[in-house]
Amino acid sequence: MTNLNLNLNLNLTDVRPFIGSQDFEVSKAFYEALGWTTEYLDDQLALMANGDHRFYLQRYYQKDWLENTMLHLTVADAAACHAQIAAVLANGAYGDARVAPPKQEDYGALVTHVWDPAGVLLHLAQWNDA
Repeated sequence: MTNLNLNLNLNLTDVRPFIGSQDFEVSKAFYEALGWTTEYLDDQLALMANGDHRFYLQRYYQKDWLENTMLHLTVADAAACHAQIAAVLANGAYGDARVAPPKQEDYGALVTHVWDPAGVLLHLAQWNDA
């Protein structure tokens, strides 16, 4: 196969991944508890927003896919995120959702790992000053 360099410029203005859910309502409530707002909602899809960042939460579950889905999110304070999310999860309302204490990663970020109710892994990364 020939690698053609077409100097293609897509002029991207946004990227919105699709994230599945095992229980759509529980996952929507989980993300809302983490500060996301629902901008659009129908029976199968919710557009979740946090500032200028968005993703689609869908009423679709495939265990292997969701447990291999990861989002890397840059945050200002990974330790504060851990404390806040641990408090949100303390009541047990979000199924199997869980949070791990921040960990310094070799690639230069302090990361709090969060698993949503369907097993999607969120990397809440605070980048260290170089």
